[in-house]
Amino acid sequence: MEKVLKPMSGYLALVICLVLFIASVYLFITGADSENITNIILAVACAITFFFFIKGLMIIQPNHSRVLNFFGKYVGTVKDNGLFFINPLYSSQKMSLRSENLQGQTLKVNDKMGNPIEIAVVMVWKVGDTYKAAFDVERYSDFVKMQSEAAVRHLAMSFPYDNLEDDHAPITLREGGDKINSILEQELTDRLAKAGIVIQEARISHLAYASEIAGAMLQRQQATAIVAARTKIVEGAVGMVDLALKKLSEGNIVELDDERKAAMVSNLMVVLCGEKAATPILNAGTLYN
Repeated sequence: MEKVLKPMSGYLALVICLVLFIASVYLFITGADSENITNIILAVACAITFFFFIKGLMIIQPNHSRVLNFFGKYVGTVKDNGLFFINPLYSSQKMSLRSENLQGQTLKVNDKMGNPIEIAVVMVWKVGDTYKAAFDVERYSDFVKMQSEAAVRHLAMSFPYDNLEDDHAPITLREGGDKINSILEQELTDRLAKAGIVIQEARISHLAYASEIAGAMLQRQQATAIVAARTKIVEGAVGMVDLALKKLSEGNIVELDDERKAAMVSNLMVVLCGEKAATPILNAGTLYN
């Protein structure tokens, strides 16, 4: 479990290091000139103390941290920024706390209906728990890449690409929008929690049928759209024909028997539902001649 440390300021230790360095140089020079063994020994002692103290100084940049160990035992994590002094016997590991982008590669997987699709995601993540990131996984950056790929594959196999084959699908990859993104974020959060990674945002950046079936699926979508459009056209045409017959009957404009009504309905449906403009033909006689 992560433990945040508050180390002492390093400015006093820095002053001590400077004093020790100056003292060691001065004693060594004076001892060498006068052949005073005592000064030389003191110079060596100051130099050793200087290197010991200087090892305990560390500078932490903004949004960075240091994970500290003492002979293999986790001591804590320093997340404050500035110059600090720690036990010189501690070993430290640098770790960034900045947000990072991961543009996943385009994966070819099968959706819930077995159709091959291409999918890719982009995600924003950062280290939330330095202890888990440092000790619970081998290399947390590689772990993020592998687990994000696994999460994307699982997401793609859990939902159909669209509802062409599954009319009752409550959610699809193509139309899921924010709901799909929320499911993806939760999937990534669950998988990366063991590495102490926090998912800030995850979005599908690429989604398409695989190239081998893209043409066939495009034709199918076009056919579905045409059928839906034709259905609307027929519904509208039937309503207009019914309205026309009612208006003619209510206004006593013309009396139509069943045969003439059938002919009128046929002509109106052809005009209203035809893809091209109708060509009018003048009939100088009657319907029966």
